[in-house]
Amino acid sequence: MKILGSTAEWRDVRRTLRGSIGFVPTLGALHPGHASLLERSINECDITVLSIYLNPTQFDNPADLARYPETFERDLALAAELGVDWVFTPDYTEIYRDEYRFQVHERQFSNELCGAHREGHFTGVLTVVLKLLNLVRPERAYFGEKDYQQYLLIRDMCDAFFLDVDIVPCTTVRECDGLAMSSRNEYLDEQGRDSAPKLHALLSSNLADDDVAAELARAGFDVDYVVTRAERRFAAASLRCGNRDVRLIDNVNLAAT
Repeated sequence: MKILGSTAEWRDVRRTLRGSIGFVPTLGALHPGHASLLERSINECDITVLSIYLNPTQFDNPADLARYPETFERDLALAAELGVDWVFTPDYTEIYRDEYRFQVHERQFSNELCGAHREGHFTGVLTVVLKLLNLVRPERAYFGEKDYQQYLLIRDMCDAFFLDVDIVPCTTVRECDGLAMSSRNEYLDEQGRDSAPKLHALLSSNLADDDVAAELARAGFDVDYVVTRAERRFAAASLRCGNRDVRLIDNVNLAAT
């Protein structure tokens, strides 16, 4: 496994690579959900590239960015164990040489669901993903369905800008009690961890959206939204754990439940 942080060096390397390339972009703090994306890429592509870049432009709350878990050495060990070929680890000056002067704005869906509660979040996501896809130039890029709104926006962006890449959705990896795996789960205290699986359980129920939201509130969640679109139910809700709010998102395909 080889590690590069320079965009110039990576572009030189990219010109030499032959065969199909799979790409998994991450913020770091890898967990089994990320591992499943990497494993799928390794199984389906000749070369797998992992990026680890904690992208500040997608954090609407500076406190969230400051406390995001940094587990770089553990991440590299996991990537090596899985068989990743390349790890791209740029910093802000490499990715945003323009100082974020150029941005990707989506004017509709990015303002709904999570976008209605996190100003600028999806602009940061779409901008950095476009940059990374242009650098890596993969045949396939893998994204988890836990962030389904993000997946849809990235898929549609690539279609709108004629990017020759297949955006592959991958099934959400869950704990045995149904909780979707997420780096944010590390913030949950004991009580929060006991309550968190109720989010998935209620989303999967036969209750109406408003009733799900009401049940979540009774269980101690601060609910941002519970919305069903095209037989998929989306939700975001926070739990108070100590002196911080831990925001959890999830979605379920109601047609499959």
